[in-house]
Amino acid sequence: MDKWTRPQPGQCEPYLQNYLDLVPAEVTDILGHLKRQGLVMLDFMRGLDEETAARRPAPDKWSVKEVVGHLIDTERLFAFRSLWLARGAADPQPGMNQDAWAAVAAAHGRSVASLRREQHVCRTDHLYLWRSFDAAMRRRSGICNGAPLTAGAVPWLVAGHERHHMNILQERYGLSL
Repeated sequence: MDKWTRPQPGQCEPYLQNYLDLVPAEVTDILGHLKRQGLVMLDFMRGLDEETAARRPAPDKWSVKEVVGHLIDTERLFAFRSLWLARGAADPQPGMNQDAWAAVAAAHGRSVASLRREQHVCRTDHLYLWRSFDAAMRRRSGICNGAPLTAGAVPWLVAGHERHHMNILQERYGLSL
């Protein structure tokens, strides 16, 4: 299988460029990068106790558990979008209100162990999915959240989105990853 290429302008909405910019320029194997990134998150979560995971940097901010739940939800949504596009579906996909989703996801009440297992299964499943995409599937595009998106852009976005939240966990929550 040929390489996954870094998305170019027009392959996703301009706002998402912020996430793409967080994937190091030297990354050429995005699926390998996602696998390594998933292992970093697993290691982080193995060292996370329940008290720390329940911590919020401010009363109106997500707990660490809610951040992890958001990462899982967002990765699943993006993986679905990539599958939708890769299979040639034409209907546009709606956006996601992350705060509304987090408010009803109940991640804060779950154990760190259950979130860790779910994150691992989620990432593993999506790596298998994306490994099944050939070059033609990766080039297929459609409209998601009112903007163009290609199936091949999605793994890069997932990596950048996770890096964004890993940075937040370090900078605002004072955690080490």
